[in-house]
Amino acid sequence: MIYTGYADFWFQDVSLPERMAKFAALGIKPIDIWMWRAKGVALMDETAAACRECGCHINSTFDESAGSLTDANDHAHCLDAWAESLDVAGRWGVKHLFIFSEQIDPYTPPQGVSTDVNGWTKRTSRNYTQAEKYASFLDGVAKVMELVEKTDVVVWLEALNTYHLHGDITVHTHDLAADAIRRINHPQFRMTFDCYHQQRTAGNLIQGLVDYHGLYDSVHVGDVPTRNEPGTGEINFVNIARKLRELSYDADGQGLIGMEFAPSTNEVEAFSRVKRLFESEVA
Repeated sequence: MIYTGYADFWFQDVSLPERMAKFAALGIKPIDIWMWRAKGVALMDETAAACRECGCHINSTFDESAGSLTDANDHAHCLDAWAESLDVAGRWGVKHLFIFSEQIDPYTPPQGVSTDVNGWTKRTSRNYTQAEKYASFLDGVAKVMELVEKTDVVVWLEALNTYHLHGDITVHTHDLAADAIRRINHPQFRMTFDCYHQQRTAGNLIQGLVDYHGLYDSVHVGDVPTRNEPGTGEINFVNIARKLRELSYDADGQGLIGMEFAPSTNEVEAFSRVKRLFESEVA
């Protein structure tokens, strides 16, 4: 297995560039970083340089302001944003870019309102039916892939949960994500199987791993409800790991396990727990 570290969750006591050496010290070389635009080009330049110094690389990122592909009137903005993302991906050596059906805008709840709500989907330019939004999404992705195929970047489609994120997320289950992957049918358009998001929205994790095997390039392993490491919540990651072995997910030694979670104790213990789970033949 290849374990990817999420810099937005780990080593919060030091700056983003300093986190790269800490990941490298654990033997974690692919680093995933959220929201490149919010961090700024200068900080990302510094982080990419820190990666090169310690033998890591930026595995993935995404643009939090890339627009909503489900809104046909937002497509021009989406394509401009994607052109920028592809440009900086080449600059920083980024291998994967995430794509979502909608842009999620930050949300600060008023006093007394649950903080479980992290954001709302960007308001659409008019009222669309679900069928119109999905058709617009597929059309928009096809346009994005015309830009992507001129590069070596692989686009990962991720279904986002409707528990933390509100406002009618169109691609919110792995069923819909897999359908989009099959319809677009492009070698650089793949799916990431996020156990946390899927459990929050629909469950059915093991069946999803079976049904969509061959469509996903990465499996994310945050537990529910706290989004800490496997074994801290309700997801049976022992059976998840067993099913991935049965599916030969790591047959070529390139199976990616995305550690998109906040360690419940410390990073060393959390990483050891993940490795024991996915590398034990008896789990």
